[in-house]
Parts: sequence; C-alpha cells; structure tokens
Amino acid sequence: MPNPNGKWLTALLLWLLAAPLAVADYTVQTLATGLHHPWGLVELPDGRLLVSERRGQLLRLGPDGERHSLSGLPPIAAGGQGGLLDLALHPDFERNGWLYFSFSQPGPGGAGTAVARARLTADGLKDVELVFVQHPKTHGRAHFGSRLAFDADGFLFITTGDRYHSRHQAQRLDNHLGKIIRLHDDGGVPADNPFVNRPGALPEIWSLGHRNVQGAAIHPGTGVLWINEHGPQGGDEVNRIRRGANYGWPVVTFGEEYGGGVIGEGNRKAGMEDPLWVWVPSIAPSGMLFYTGDAFPGWRGNLFVGALAKRRLVRLALKGERVMSEHHLLQERDWRIRALAQATDGGILVLTDAPDGRLLKLVPAAAKG
Repeated sequence: MPNPNGKWLTALLLWLLAAPLAVADYTVQTLATGLHHPWGLVELPDGRLLVSERRGQLLRLGPDGERHSLSGLPPIAAGGQGGLLDLALHPDFERNGWLYFSFSQPGPGGAGTAVARARLTADGLKDVELVFVQHPKTHGRAHFGSRLAFDADGFLFITTGDRYHSRHQAQRLDNHLGKIIRLHDDGGVPADNPFVNRPGALPEIWSLGHRNVQGAAIHPGTGVLWINEHGPQGGDEVNRIRRGANYGWPVVTFGEEYGGGVIGEGNRKAGMEDPLWVWVPSIAPSGMLFYTGDAFPGWRGNLFVGALAKRRLVRLALKGERVMSEHHLLQERDWRIRALAQATDGGILVLTDAPDGRLLKLVPAAAKG
C-alpha cells in the first residue's frame, strides 16, 4: 500500500470495510476516436466538447460525431511533451466567452509554459491575450506541467514543471520552474499572494518545490487546490496545496534517479510538505477530478487520477481530506489516460493518450444503449 505515513495496515482494513459500498456498475461509451495525443478537455454549456491535441490543434466535437478544427491559436512549440496542452472555461464563460488554454511557447532560449485566453466563436478564437508567460524559457521538450484550475473566488491556478534538466530551480523563487502560479483571471497578480513583497521573488508564485504537475482539481468541500505530480523513478505524489508552501523537490522525494541512486536528502524534511499519497513504483499521473455527480453515488467525493505508465484510472476514496484507500478501473483496457472531466449528467469523460486517442465516457451500466 503506497502510504507515505506507513499506516498501510490501517488503510487496508478501512479499504476492506469500505470497498463494497463504493462498487459501481459502469460501462464505457466511445464518443470519438482518431484524436492525435489529446491533452485537454472541457464541456461547453451547449453540450459540445473542446479537445486540445498536443500537436497544436483545437477541436470542437458535437454529439453526432461532427468535428471542427478551430483557428486562431498562437505559435506553439509542439514536440516531446510540449504543445497545446490544457483547457479551462472562465467561471462566467456563458457571459464573457473566455476560453483559457496552456501551451509550450517558443521564444529566445527555447520554450516555456504559457497561458492565453481567447473568446470562442463559431469558427475559432478571437481577442487572444497572454495571461502568463513562464520565466525563463529553456531548451528541452519535457516537464511543462500545465494544468489549469479556477477556484470558487475566480483565481486561476497554473501548474508548471521543472523542465527536467532544471530541477534545482524548483527551490528558487526567482523563476517559474516547478511552481504553482496564482493569478487573477486577466493575468494580474493578487495582492495576497505569499511572495508579493519578498525581494527577488516572482509575485505570481503560490507554492514551490514541484517536479512536473499534470493534474489539478479544486476540492469541492474546502475549495483548496489539490494536484498530482510526477516523481522520478517512483515517488509520484498527490498534494494539497497550501499558500507559500514548499513541496520539497528535489531536496526530498520518495523516488530515485532513473539509473538508480539517491536524490536529495531523503523523503521528509522539516519545513517541507509531506504528500497525501505516494505511488512507488510510479503510475505517471495526469488528469484529475473530484467526483461530485449523481450518476455514481458510491463514488461521490472520491478523487480520480488518470495513469499514463500504469494505464488505468485510479480512484482514491477519501474521508474528508484523508486518502483511505486506492482502487483501479479500466486496467484491462491498457489505455494511457491523459485527462478527465465530469460531464453535466454525472458521467466521467476520459481522454486516452495515443496517436489514435479516444474520448470516452463512463456511465452507469443501466444507461448502456
């Protein structure tokens, strides 16, 4: 049992007691195929879906299978793990039409995570505005992070990665590498961000010490941001993000170098946050959601995490903010799961990462046509 607190016997007992109550009979519907490494996903108010493809395509999918490529994207450095990445709707999207998207932005020095917003039209994007540009840009094609999440107060959280070769920058406050960023919806810096008045610190930073954050969701009860992040060889984490907190990378980690060997000073250190959950070996976590729907009452309040390397959907049963047990779905399908979203009707939307990726929907078995 991958529990960093070592209380695996207690967790196992709780799982044995709780698991029968959380069983759900579901089926998988295929909504679309032929998606080229899809990465981000949102449902529009009219029921249509937007899907980003990493190669730099933004698609709008209709309920009858129609597919339309939207124009108006800025230049994108597509390659490796970079490209067109996450999508998010402004909390007041029905009034203002703002779509937010993250991407690897080319420029002097290489590329870096950037976030823009644009108004969605019938044919594409207009009024494109940059709201965040990662500093510095670096060479390489890995660890862009790049999930987006709005909280109930309308603040935009942006996750970044350490760009793989710049791991020690995650501990410094003079750059955006390996950080969580918090902004107003227009890109302005909130006055209550933790490092606004610290000399030499970038005021956009909300937390530091992250490796590569590819999952983010707001806890429905507390309103606090939770994330998942890739460890190295082992040590993938789920973290609850606190204002100004240091999450340790690369000083502390439950993982090791890919060729073997110790990283940093161990897996705990005073002044650095412990993860809520750890996977050793790695599952390569990506998309993430807290389930709040009615379609699967037994799963309400659970945290779902897509797994790329382990090719499954992970369900973490929670009690408050404590992870009680872990369960696996879809492992027999052998799909790399990249993104998750909760549909308006309570189904769970799933994107698979492949040259011929799929858009899927988990629905109660009774709903099977």
